[in-house]
Amino acid sequence: RGMPPNPFPDSETYKTIGAAMAVHTELGCGFLEKVYRVALPLEFGRLGVPFTTENNLKICDKGIPLPVGYFVDFICFESIVVEVKALSAIGGQEEAQLLNYLKASGMRRGLILNFGATSFQHQRMVLG
Repeated sequence: RGMPPNPFPDSETYKTIGAAMAVHTELGCGFLEKVYRVALPLEFGRLGVPFTTENNLKICDKGIPLPVGYFVDFICFESIVVEVKALSAIGGQEEAQLLNYLKASGMRRGLILNFGATSFQHQRMVLG
């Protein structure tokens, strides 16, 4: 079956999305987010996608760390913030959350991977 042609010039993002598509194909929709968060690392391993989990992103105000932060689901290739969702659709709230994660992490690339819809959905964000 294979993956469709790469729509992104970014092979790392493409590989990460491919892993998520494989998980969605296998499990389908309807599970809680935590099921997909556990299944994704297995597929990342199969496809050779380097990742870390439950990364704590610190928030700073004028250089002073605040006593709050964000936990992002995955960071892939040490440079892609990945947030896993199981919603009927990706909306503005999820996009705003990813934007905040990118700002907090200092990274430029982010993905929302949504397993909640009948067809797998993803949203890619790149900061300039």
